[in-house]
Amino acid sequence: MATIQFETKILDINGWKIIRFPQNASEALSSRGMVMVKGAMNEIDFETILEPDGAGSHWFRVSDGLSKEAQAGAGDTVTLTVNQSDVWIEPDIPPDLLSSLASSDLQTQWDQLTTKARWEWIRWIRFTKNPSTRNKRIKALCSMLKAGKRRPCCFDYSRCTETAVSKSGVLLDKQES
Repeated sequence: MATIQFETKILDINGWKIIRFPQNASEALSSRGMVMVKGAMNEIDFETILEPDGAGSHWFRVSDGLSKEAQAGAGDTVTLTVNQSDVWIEPDIPPDLLSSLASSDLQTQWDQLTTKARWEWIRWIRFTKNPSTRNKRIKALCSMLKAGKRRPCCFDYSRCTETAVSKSGVLLDKQES
């Protein structure tokens, strides 16, 4: 894959510092879904998962550490250079999922999934603001793992699943009030 380079502003969406990829930059990636990248922001190296924005492009949350090192915050223009990577970083497992895996004796099955598959399950679980729906999805995940399934079914991988910064699976354009 070719190196992708562009300048953009860091957005503030509900208190999150967000880099939204221009459409032409996203089109250079292999998928409209989640993609792993290594790159640099203002020449500071980083590695992250690009999330789909639900509108055919990608975005990522700028960590406080990267923001500080790159000396760039919300509203600042930054230069990005990224390359797609095939090496996936491990997702943080939400405590409620970790607890369910342990109580269902499914940690071994979870550990045998690919890192990308673990990301897909976590994205499916978090794609709801409703705690009851989230609990149902965790129970369904456990049931599907027991049955040998390795990925969630019937899930639109091109949607934004971070409900704090999206609505109906689409990344918000601005700070919501």
